[in-house]
Amino acid sequence: MAETLGGPGDVLDPAAVRAFVHAQLADVDLDGRSLCLVIPDATRACPLPLLLDAVRSAVDGRVRSCTAVVALGTHAPMTDAAIREMVGTDELDVVNHEWWDDATFVPLGTIDVDTVERLSDGRLHEAVDVRINRLVVDCDVTIIVGPVLPHEVIGFSGGNKYLFPGLSGQELIDVTHWLGALITSSEIIGTPGTTPVRALVDAAAALVPGERHALCVVTDHTSGGRGLHALSFGDPLTAWADAAAIAAETHVTYLPAPVSRVLSLVPTRYADLWTGAKGFYKVEPVVADGGEVVVHAPHISEIAQTHPGMEDLGYHCRDFFLAHWDRYRGHPRGELAHSTHLFGAGTYDVTAGERPRVHVTLATGIPEPVVKRANLSYLDPADVDVAAWEADPDALVVHDAGEVLYRVRPPRGEPT
Repeated sequence: MAETLGGPGDVLDPAAVRAFVHAQLADVDLDGRSLCLVIPDATRACPLPLLLDAVRSAVDGRVRSCTAVVALGTHAPMTDAAIREMVGTDELDVVNHEWWDDATFVPLGTIDVDTVERLSDGRLHEAVDVRINRLVVDCDVTIIVGPVLPHEVIGFSGGNKYLFPGLSGQELIDVTHWLGALITSSEIIGTPGTTPVRALVDAAAALVPGERHALCVVTDHTSGGRGLHALSFGDPLTAWADAAAIAAETHVTYLPAPVSRVLSLVPTRYADLWTGAKGFYKVEPVVADGGEVVVHAPHISEIAQTHPGMEDLGYHCRDFFLAHWDRYRGHPRGELAHSTHLFGAGTYDVTAGERPRVHVTLATGIPEPVVKRANLSYLDPADVDVAAWEADPDALVVHDAGEVLYRVRPPRGEPT
């Protein structure tokens, strides 16, 4: 069960947030036990200083130890200074998830081939090993703290996703991300309930020993993520489900009809295209066939800091990789998945070649030859006139792109 404070129309007072956290943690058996907090990195807009200060004050004098681990997935590690700025204190022990070091992980077992086939609705036919950061296993109690919002791989982020892929070994990252790519980002993003990807993630989480809770929050995106609409606390499944239902109202914007062009203004919290591509994922569903998305991010100068192979791999649709599977089957499938997510929906056949449904143009600091070699279009970011875009009735300009999902409102009577 989960307890929830707030809702889609609320903006919570910090004092109410603190009181809620204290009340919930008062009922958790923490005395003399070790506590692990699993938190997002700086790519997630979230009032972590408020949340973590509330948690720390609620557990102070009760727990034997408290360590927070940044659920990087395969993102770049954060510096000590960046961590202090994100969490708002230097009094909390915070460490990066060192995904590049095999010693980080503890093996938990294997999800067998029959289970993977069933949970993936027959899309995958393989077993997958499950590994997780040993901090979660070594501590008595784990509390996941982080936001819930539409996500291109799993439907809605949050909950057990902070464990897998947040603290996961590469095996499960590749399988879950490729499963999302097979479904396609435009289909799965913002899908409520348990998607096939989340079903796999939850199956992996069921193998994790120890006691786990989740503090799932829904941010007020109009405040840059500094405010909160709601918090849910409880077991990771129900706390996530309650928060996701609220995020489906606060973080999805419906337009009456498709637009021909979108200008996504990507904020600086996304340091490379690997993370900044959210500026495309969140708007792809609202673009008309043959339309264009311009990803404007002058601060981004590289495709993927921790995945340099992306420059040679480039960006392609799902059907391109499936048609050339013998060539790409040995490539990390997490990278293949990212490739399809940014290219978007498209088709491929040997006669017509590859055809995107929506054209992607990068107006970033990535050099033009690199962009074109990656199979995307280039635009000098200095040539982007935001005011002219905003004056165009056929265009959509998205500020602080990457948080809110845009969709076309379905005809009356059809589900959203």
